[in-house]
Amino acid sequence: MKILLVYPEYPDTFWSFKYALKFISRKATFPPLGLLTIAAMLPKEWEKKLVDMTATTLSDSDIEWADYVFISAMSIQKESVKRVIAKCKRLGAKIVAGGSLFTSGYEDFEDVDHLVLNEAEITLPSFLKDLKEGSPKHIYTSDQWADIKKTPIPLWELTDMKKYASMCIQYSRGCPFNCEFCDVTLLFGHKVRIKTKDQILAELENLYLRGWRSGVFIVDDNFIGNKRELKKEVLPAMIDWMKKRKHPFSFTTQVSINLSDDEELIQLMVQAGFNAVFVGIETPNEESLAECGKFQNKNRDLIACVKKIQRFGLQVQGGFIVGFDSDPPSIFERLIEFIQKSGIVTAMVGLLNAPRGTRLYQRLVKEDRLLKDVSGDNTDLSINFIPKMNYEALISGYKRVLRTIYSPKHYYERIQTLLRNFKPLQKKKYQFHLCYLKAFVKSIWLLGIRGKGRIYYWKLLFWSLFKRPQLFPLAVTFAIYGFHFRKIFKNY
Repeated sequence: MKILLVYPEYPDTFWSFKYALKFISRKATFPPLGLLTIAAMLPKEWEKKLVDMTATTLSDSDIEWADYVFISAMSIQKESVKRVIAKCKRLGAKIVAGGSLFTSGYEDFEDVDHLVLNEAEITLPSFLKDLKEGSPKHIYTSDQWADIKKTPIPLWELTDMKKYASMCIQYSRGCPFNCEFCDVTLLFGHKVRIKTKDQILAELENLYLRGWRSGVFIVDDNFIGNKRELKKEVLPAMIDWMKKRKHPFSFTTQVSINLSDDEELIQLMVQAGFNAVFVGIETPNEESLAECGKFQNKNRDLIACVKKIQRFGLQVQGGFIVGFDSDPPSIFERLIEFIQKSGIVTAMVGLLNAPRGTRLYQRLVKEDRLLKDVSGDNTDLSINFIPKMNYEALISGYKRVLRTIYSPKHYYERIQTLLRNFKPLQKKKYQFHLCYLKAFVKSIWLLGIRGKGRIYYWKLLFWSLFKRPQLFPLAVTFAIYGFHFRKIFKNY
């Protein structure tokens, strides 16, 4: 068999970092971890080729070479998926599809020959068995959860690592919380399933032996879902491995705000090489937190929690949402104030949407307020239900938030707020790459000479050089991120 694994394109969004990646001559942020893991589950003797459309183009000859085209995607890639499927059908290629987009909405893709849904560790073997026997079915599903202790190491040899800003691995699946708008528990369940420390070390060693010496994103929806195992087994093992290898990686991941309650856990993460965490903060409005079931964020000083995590050496990236039924007209100004005070530089603010099957989706169906499916891009001004707030007021307020927090004045102020409070571990080894020097020179030209906010750029750089010189590279990095964000939101 010849198998072509295709990862569709993303539109230009907040998280694409398209304009920032150009500074370091990279094509995409991360490789497609799911497809690379699927590739490792296929028979070893099969020929395999990966086309990651976020980093390269898909040609007719790629499709014509293959016996089967495997496609995996998320909802934000839906439009690209449709184009890929149409291209495959035109060329007579057989399509096998899976991933969250197809698992939650397979009915929308009639032209797919075989749908391998839910978790591939369970459904893919059944498909492969039937394929070998010459009678593959149209749909493979399961209501069981996979044992990820049996999940293989991704087939990294299919990728050109030089095209990416970071590599990625997975430690756990599932989340103990049940936020109304989130489909993570639908896809992966409430029980947090974890890999062993030996699995994690084997995956890190694999990347290390392939020459990778930069960032690694641990893709878990909530990395700290099982704190006991992390503190007892995984993080101590990672600390020891990193020390023996002279700290080749820096890690980022996603966590819940209750990380701030556990100083020991934060310290272990920092010692292991973590430098940033993404936290779903959502809103400073208590009534909206109660409405969406985000109880882990309620009854706490969220700004104090963020600043504590920063002081211990972790940058906090934040996710925020507007459009809750309980949002008052003042929510936009409150959100701006919160983001500025917290020093959350990378603040992703999106409009509330209801993914198919979530508790929010079901409630809106009952209330006859649902309009359409989600686009997957929560910054494209689309909202798939009738909001309680006047729609025009909601969109206007949302645009005002983005215009304000990413204006040069507010954005550079926020970087300084973070850098004043941020206390990284001093023993960390800084990984220098020539592309970083090129990025700095390019930032001088685009941000310091041509940029509209150049006065703020120079103020930040000189302030950092004299006040926090060890954080100067981080100041430059954030300045470059700001360039990307302003490009994305320039029409707002």
